[in-house]
Amino acid sequence: MRIVAERTIQKKTLRLVAGDITERNVDVIVNAANSHLQHGGGVAGAIVRKGGPAIQEESDRIGFVPVGRVALTATGKLPAKFVIHAVGPRMGEGDEDNKLRSAVVNSLRLASEKGLTSISLPAISSGIFGFPKDRCAQILVGEAARFLRENPDSPLSVVEFCIFDELTLGYFKQEFDTI
Repeated sequence: MRIVAERTIQKKTLRLVAGDITERNVDVIVNAANSHLQHGGGVAGAIVRKGGPAIQEESDRIGFVPVGRVALTATGKLPAKFVIHAVGPRMGEGDEDNKLRSAVVNSLRLASEKGLTSISLPAISSGIFGFPKDRCAQILVGEAARFLRENPDSPLSVVEFCIFDELTLGYFKQEFDTI
């Protein structure tokens, strides 16, 4: 894990790290999920492979989650305490920017409601769902910064983005440079 950028907003930390989200020791990690919570590939597949079958079993009990919404499960063997499964949009389904905004804001709201203090998010929808990486970075970083500014009483003290690949990391770094 390597810290790439860090900003302070309302005495809270907005951080960009390069690494594997399954290894993050935070209260909650966010999974880039599909609506059926079938965690086969990408970030979702890695989370279930490393966390164990309990994550998929709990997801199966939850069932369907609409695009832009979130669900909470345990983490199995991962160091984080919880997983928030955020359902991002697939490119081409329509209104993708607003659906992605909803997915990130709903993740931050749920973490706050649960009294959690640290959250790590991936680049939701920018992998197999085909969302442009530059727009993903702009929306996620912008919404996280806005959330911290508008919710100073949130228990979240650390909001981080954990990015695995260098190309996507570069777009997120560009967005951090504008804060």
